Amino acid sequence: MATRSSSESALARLLPGDVDAEQALIHGGLAVSIFLMGLPLLLALIMSTQNTTEVYQITNVGIGSQGLSNYGTVLGEYNFGQYMINSVVMSVIIVVGKVTLSLFAALALVYYRFPYERAVFMFILLTLLLPVPVRIVPLFDLMARLGWGNTLMAITGPYIASATAVFLFRQHFMSIPASLVENAHLDGVGPLTFLWKVLIPMSRGMIAGVSVITFIYAWNQYLWPLIIMSDQNKQVVQVGLRFLQAASQSGLTRWGIIMAGAVIALLPPLLVLIIMHRPLLKTLAIQQK
Repeated sequence: MATRSSSESALARLLPGDVDAEQALIHGGLAVSIFLMGLPLLLALIMSTQNTTEVYQITNVGIGSQGLSNYGTVLGEYNFGQYMINSVVMSVIIVVGKVTLSLFAALALVYYRFPYERAVFMFILLTLLLPVPVRIVPLFDLMARLGWGNTLMAITGPYIASATAVFLFRQHFMSIPASLVENAHLDGVGPLTFLWKVLIPMSRGMIAGVSVITFIYAWNQYLWPLIIMSDQNKQVVQVGLRFLQAASQSGLTRWGIIMAGAVIALLPPLLVLIIMHRPLLKTLAIQQK
């Protein structure tokens, strides 16, 4: 008995130290992972303050001599401010249109009964297999026939419909108690009133999460705007970054200018993500279930 008790005492004394070591190892690994993920952004911030000569000096990893002048050059000389405005307008239109259309579609799928209802829902999901890059040729032909080429409608219209948003809203509406629907019917509440006064207030978190995902997705669009927009002043910020690559000095790419543009382009989606990160996490958790 004495031997067993002494062994337990020794184990109790060793256990806290082992736990502390394990926690330290976990936190150290997380710190290293965060540093590695943030390293490209840190390098971009540093390079955005350097001139061309400093960028090409591999050993120069400090703040450059340009300071914030590269940012002024990007916004002033390269019309980057206009590209930012174009992207903001495009992204907001896509968010509003996609959320609105998806809410109505989910309302119809959950609370209305019509022939081949399940087949319609499956067809909507099948559109996930045909993203915009796959449909570029027929989409370009359609935009040309409609006369929408080089217009705001051309870069927003193809992104308004979303099977993912419809699916998320449908699943959320199905989790709402049926008693609310029955009470609304008894009170003579119409479908639009029910959507506006009941479903939307109960779906604010889901709407916010879908809006964040949609905004970031729209902000990062590059290929389709590059193809459909012929007027450079109407281009979006991602294509504007491509224009910055043409900047050169003594035959060398001006990476300081490019990195300044990249940092500026990062700010709006980063700000949206910081403000709305909680609803986004809830939406992703629901999507994984």
